[in-house]
Amino acid sequence: MEDVSKSNKIKTVRPETLEFIILYNQLRGRAFNNNSELAEALNFNSASSITEIIKSRQNIDPEKLKTFKEKYSDFLNAPKAAEKSVYQRTEEGIPMYEIIATASGVEVYNDINDSRPVGRMNFPGIEECDFALPVWGHSMYPYLENGCWVALKIINDRKILPGEVYYIEWGDYRMYKRLLASDNPEEVIAHSDNTTEMVGNRLKYAPFPIRIDEIKKLCLVKDIHKKHNH
Repeated sequence: MEDVSKSNKIKTVRPETLEFIILYNQLRGRAFNNNSELAEALNFNSASSITEIIKSRQNIDPEKLKTFKEKYSDFLNAPKAAEKSVYQRTEEGIPMYEIIATASGVEVYNDINDSRPVGRMNFPGIEECDFALPVWGHSMYPYLENGCWVALKIINDRKILPGEVYYIEWGDYRMYKRLLASDNPEEVIAHSDNTTEMVGNRLKYAPFPIRIDEIKKLCLVKDIHKKHNH
């Protein structure tokens, strides 16, 4: 009886849900910029409904999948070469997302896909960038100051230039770090520029290794717009 009870609790993910997740990952950043935009297009109550489907495998209504495929049919039927573009810009400048830090010490930011753009950044030198995010916390001081805005370029091939500063997403973590070469070719060292703050006799922002294949999003810091002191 116990085994039957356990088997009844196993969640069954329907084929249309798996199809939606695959198409979502293909079109995110091209057909739509974030979960809020997609939720509005599909008449979901909130962006969290999309997040539940993608992260928790909550089954999608087949009619929603049908609407999704009809809504973005042009992207689904587009030539493969078109996939190189991150998204089609309809306005000048790059979108700015005001995501915030959810923890101190190790800065962990909320999900950009649940955010709406709060504005657009447009000045010479960032034409090839994809979006802009603010900096929260002090782990990358003085290179990145708390409150400044950073223009980012998505690195789709995951090639890392050792010594450069990146915005990275891996596991449930999202943060800015200077990535250094590791003795292990399958890893990089996530280094914080702030080496002055201590907790006891240890660095508050100590370096740590990250497996390259676990990095879900890699964005190179291309430009920094520091806030002005008045």
